[in-house]
Amino acid sequence: MRILVVEDEKRLADALAKILKDQKYMVDTVYNGIDGYEYALCGIYDLIILDIMLPEKDGLSVVSDMRKNKISTPVLMLTAKDSIQDKVRGLDMGADDYMTKPFSTEELLARIRVLSRRRGEVIIDTVEAFDIIFDLSTAELTRKDGDAQKSIRLNFKEAELLKLLMERPAAIVSKEEIITKVWGYDSDAGDNNVEAYVSFLRKKLKFVGSGCEITSVRKLGYMLGGANAKKA
Repeated sequence: MRILVVEDEKRLADALAKILKDQKYMVDTVYNGIDGYEYALCGIYDLIILDIMLPEKDGLSVVSDMRKNKISTPVLMLTAKDSIQDKVRGLDMGADDYMTKPFSTEELLARIRVLSRRRGEVIIDTVEAFDIIFDLSTAELTRKDGDAQKSIRLNFKEAELLKLLMERPAAIVSKEEIITKVWGYDSDAGDNNVEAYVSFLRKKLKFVGSGCEITSVRKLGYMLGGANAKKA
């Protein structure tokens, strides 16, 4: 799950990012409303945590313009104001929930879980495709009906890349999309980074005895499939 934090108080923004990363969320952080809006438009985020009082473009304008542009990403709005009127305005503009500063870590994480479910995203522990199972909680890759000892743990970026490919089996995923979703919107990662991690995953698929192959489609991207991998 990828989260965008838009908060001009840098210490708070960085503290939020650390809390979320400790929970294994992928996080991007920006410190003004214009950047927040531009990042939101890319459509790669599962949730946006958005402060109301922002420089350059306030949070109410950001969420209102997002909705006008058909960006339906859930928005958790942060406010230092505790009046009902301010909260109602935020919800009327298109926010999905709000929290008043200061707030507890437990409440923040609970509201994130609620918004994920409200969007219709089922929180699952495993992803399956063809002859492989990937456990999201342990980051372990295993072949279906294979030797239990033949599981292998993936690092963070390997896990994000494999999950992306497994969610769209037999479909081409472009290098641009892989870079954006695995490394981040403003990452300096390039084709060489993608190629390296594809190579790592190919070796790990072979280690667990999978018939899956990650095929390179010239000038388009990568696809998970293979003649020796049977769909479940």
